[in-house]
Amino acid sequence: MKTEFRTTSPFPDQKPGTSGLRKKVKVFRQPNYLENFVQSVFDALGDAAGKTLVLGGDGRYFNREALQIIVKIAAANGVGRLLIGQGGLLSTPAASCVIRKHKAHGGFILSASHNPGGPDEDFGIKYNVTNGGPAPEAFTNAVYARSREITEYRIANVPDIDLDRLGEIKVGEMAVSIIDPVSDYAALMEHLFDFKLISSSLKSGSITLCFDSMHAITGPYARRILEDELGAAAGSVINAEPLEDFGGGHPDPNLVHAHELAELMYSAKSPSLGAASDGDGDRNMIMGDHFFVTPSDSLAVLAANIHLLPGYHDGLRGVARSMPTSQAVDRVARAMGIECYETPTGWKFFGNLLDDRKITLCGEESFGTGSDHVREKDGLWAVLCWLNLIAVRKQSVADIVREHWRRFGRDFYSRHDYEGVETSVAEGIMAHLREQLPGLPGKQFGEYTVSYADDFRYEDPVDGSISEKQGVRIGFENGSRMVFRLSGTGTEGATLRIYLERYERDPALHGQDTQETLSELIALAETLSEAKRRSGMAKPTVIT
Repeated sequence: MKTEFRTTSPFPDQKPGTSGLRKKVKVFRQPNYLENFVQSVFDALGDAAGKTLVLGGDGRYFNREALQIIVKIAAANGVGRLLIGQGGLLSTPAASCVIRKHKAHGGFILSASHNPGGPDEDFGIKYNVTNGGPAPEAFTNAVYARSREITEYRIANVPDIDLDRLGEIKVGEMAVSIIDPVSDYAALMEHLFDFKLISSSLKSGSITLCFDSMHAITGPYARRILEDELGAAAGSVINAEPLEDFGGGHPDPNLVHAHELAELMYSAKSPSLGAASDGDGDRNMIMGDHFFVTPSDSLAVLAANIHLLPGYHDGLRGVARSMPTSQAVDRVARAMGIECYETPTGWKFFGNLLDDRKITLCGEESFGTGSDHVREKDGLWAVLCWLNLIAVRKQSVADIVREHWRRFGRDFYSRHDYEGVETSVAEGIMAHLREQLPGLPGKQFGEYTVSYADDFRYEDPVDGSISEKQGVRIGFENGSRMVFRLSGTGTEGATLRIYLERYERDPALHGQDTQETLSELIALAETLSEAKRRSGMAKPTVIT
């Protein structure tokens, strides 16, 4: 094997966000762009020689081409073994599972998560560390610093490998194992859940199911586990073939983009459980017959009931939620006498808490839930949680949630997204909000009196690291809350997210419409942020 040392120049825009480096495909296809970033990762690692790494992605456009480049750079940097999902496929939670099971040094995951795919759309890459979770900020900062000064990269001058044939080959001195992308993950799921009970319920028809894979990575996983192993009726998994452009759709599991599923669940032919997952398989949407479960409520319901599932009979050590996620799970934690941690957005912040055994369950309002079984959020795992819970409790999705509200109260909750806002405008909105913070406490707006107003600051209870300016929080004396933050998951402009929450204890009021219940908060959020006026948008792009 001949190793080439190719001269290159730095790119100024390779700073990874909360979920790695995401750009348009045309950006990644620039000469040396991907190569620079991958070599910067190896340079920051400094100790990859002889180690085992995992490699795979969500199958989006450019996935295969990028994989071949990474294989050659890995060989040139002395990697001992690569474990690659067949066809170049690995869901993000499955990649975490494989890293942990095989005690790999880490791995590259190629995905832009829930962003659209195709020649003119998005691509992404991130590095996960030994615990299977996203690299910590100290490491991603080191990668970025290296990318700003890189002058050459190493690459093996070898032919492309066959990604589709299971088995082991050699690339120079490096062993490459093409593995079944589903088997390790499926074995872990069988350990955590009562497959026998779920299977009996599905085969008897007492539970019916529709899982929308949105032409993304979870198709092979859902078919293998839900249909082949558990016996869900053929066709229960729809849009199951992963496509490079996700069938022209937007693989984001919400009521807007998963409209085919939503229409079914609000029809006369609705099954017991409807679910969807996203581009790389780490997000989930849960629905019942004519009933939508918010991600915040899903986290809270699972926290209150997860002890009923085989892998969690010992209960919860603690729970955690991202700061914008509703406070519903906090109420469960208080009732259970366990700690509830509030973290910035980004799954990496849960990793320290999980590794230090402070928590068992965690989640984000952006359709992400997970536990200590891997170090990523996990869409199909959440669906299996709900299937197992329905089978144990013998109740509908709606009845389980409504009973939960009667016990703990309901947090009416919604997220309003303004997508594609010019970055300077979005930053101006946040600056305008921050300027108002000192004068807000004590102010009254109708029935809402401000009790606190701050820019969220997080001190990690495990390593003491500090994360500043994680989102503007405005809390009210009646328990209501609004949060403003800019999302780091897009590739063009900025996305302003406004989170609105109102707590209601009275069960007689739990059936009210969410947007109507939040109408005063919605109006107040516009008054304080001037989001519509400043962005020039008449309404949010997406409301969930």
